[in-house]
Amino acid sequence: MRRALVLGVMILGVALLLWAGWHNLRERKLAMQKARENQVVLIPEKQGQAGSEGEDELAPKMRGKKAPAFVLTSLEGKKVSLADYKGRPVLVNFWATWCGPCKVEMPWFEELRKQYAAQGFEILGLADDADAGKDAIAKVAQRTGVTYPILLTDGKVQTAYGGLDVLPMSFYVDRNGVIVEQTAGLGSKDQIEANIRKTIASGGVAQAGGQ
Repeated sequence: MRRALVLGVMILGVALLLWAGWHNLRERKLAMQKARENQVVLIPEKQGQAGSEGEDELAPKMRGKKAPAFVLTSLEGKKVSLADYKGRPVLVNFWATWCGPCKVEMPWFEELRKQYAAQGFEILGLADDADAGKDAIAKVAQRTGVTYPILLTDGKVQTAYGGLDVLPMSFYVDRNGVIVEQTAGLGSKDQIEANIRKTIASGGVAQAGGQ
C-alpha cells in the first residue's frame, strides 16, 4: 500500500512538471506572438534627414525603380500577374496573418480602393506567411473585409522587392510600373491616401527612373 502511494505521488509530481513545462512554453509563444503583432517600424519620410546607420538600412531601396514582375496564385486559385495591371496605378502590399498593424490598415485599403477605383487604382495583397495555410489567410482577409486580390507568395517575390525587414511593407507602383513610394510599418490613413494620390498622379509621362 505504501509503495502504491509513493508511486502515485511520483507520477503526480512528474505530471505536474510536464504540465508546468507545457504551460510555460505556451505562455512564451503567446507573448512572442503578441510582441510580433505589436511591432511597428516606420521609415523616415526624408532620406536626407540625419539618422543612424540602422535608419539608413531601413531607407526605401526600391523607390524610383521598376517594380519587379511576378506571377502568383490568388486565394481562388487564379494566376495573377503584375503585368495584368499595366497602365494602372497599383499598391503592392506585403502582409501576414500574425501582423497586427497589417490588420489595422487593410480596411483602410479597401475603403480607399473603392474611393479611387474610377482612376483605375488597384491593390494586391501579398500574404508573406503562405505557410500559415490558405484557409487561415482567407479567414483574416474575410474578417478585415477586404475584397481586393490576396495572393500567396512564393518566397522569391519578397527577395525581388528588396527583402522584408518589417511588415506591413507597401510599394506604390505608377502607370509606368515605377515604384514612386515605399513604406514600412503602419502609417496613418491620411498618409496612405496621400501616397495613393501621388501614385495616381504619377506616370502620365514615361519616366527614366529604375531599370
